[in-house]
Order: sequence, then structure tokens, then C-alpha cells
Amino acid sequence: MAAITVTDLRKDYGHVRAVDGLSFAVERGEVCALLGPNGAGKTTTVEILEGHRAPTSGHVSVLGFDPATGGREYREHIGVVLQEAGFDEEQNVHELVEMYAGFFPRHLHPDDVIELVGLGDKARSRVKVLSGGQRRRLDLALGLVGDPEVLFLDEPTTGFDPAARRKAWDLVDRLRALGKTILLTTHYMDEAQHLAD
Repeated sequence: MAAITVTDLRKDYGHVRAVDGLSFAVERGEVCALLGPNGAGKTTTVEILEGHRAPTSGHVSVLGFDPATGGREYREHIGVVLQEAGFDEEQNVHELVEMYAGFFPRHLHPDDVIELVGLGDKARSRVKVLSGGQRRRLDLALGLVGDPEVLFLDEPTTGFDPAARRKAWDLVDRLRALGKTILLTTHYMDEAQHLAD
């Protein structure tokens, strides 16, 4: 069984159709990229798969769950990394990751996740002193700490310089090697080419 199945998905906002008949499947352990320009419906699609929006029509399934009705049980199996997240600027990296770990009945050790995303030397640093790239890695740590089977990455490298983008790609490659199923959105052709199965 595929980890993600999308069949004839449509999403309308009034008279605007944001997603028009999208169908695809992602097998377990695959990395899939939704590629398209801004406004193409990538984020809307991911929000439906995360259970944050209801489709106008069509069918979606993630790990056998209907995201719209899966509730807490569903959310315990997925990780979400948004385009931009807000943090308490006064907390440090370790405090935030440890707090998020407490939200999940099954989770990874915070120290292991912090090392995995390359923030080991910043574990005791307050969020307010982190660079933009370090904040994105913190976003990823928070999405990973619940040990998700499926990870959603929305525009993971937007605004990164070339060196930071390459580090992010290396991290996605490491997650693939761990057997994670990843759905990412991007408008960079080279990113989709490098990362997606």
C-alpha cells in the first residue's frame, strides 16, 4: 500500500480553483516533490494532506487515514515543516525540541534530532540568535522529533543561499536513508531533480 494516495483532488476557493484534478501516489520510503511556481496549488495540496483543509472533491489517503477525519491518531504519524514557523525567541533549541517531543507518545530523543539536523553546537542557543538557515533546521527538528512515518516539507529551502541549500539537500538524503517518506514542495527544478525519486 502506498504511503500517500491522491485521486482527482480539487480545491476551490469561491470561483478560484487552486487544485484541479490532481492524482499521484507516493510509496513508503520515497521522496516526492510537488514542483511548480508560486500559486500553483502546492501548499494547498499539502495542507489537505496534513488535514488542515478539506478538499472540494476527490480522495486523499495518508498511511490509510483520511487526513480530514484522522484526528490525533493520524497526526501522531506525520511530521510537518511549514514554510515559516514562529518560535518563542527566548527559548533555546534544546528546550523547544524537548517540549515538542513531549507532544508525542512515541518520539526520538531530542539530542539525537538536534544532531541529525546539524544544530548540535547551537543546542543551548536562544532562538533569537539563530540565522535563517539555522531556524529552518530547527523547523525540521520539530517536524522530526515525533518520529513521523511521513514528513511534509513546504518549500524547505526558500531564501537559502547555495551552500545552505546543499546542506538541506544532504539532510533530506539522510532522512531518505532512514526510510522516511517525504513529500516536499518546491519551485526549484534542480531541487526536485536532486531530491525526488
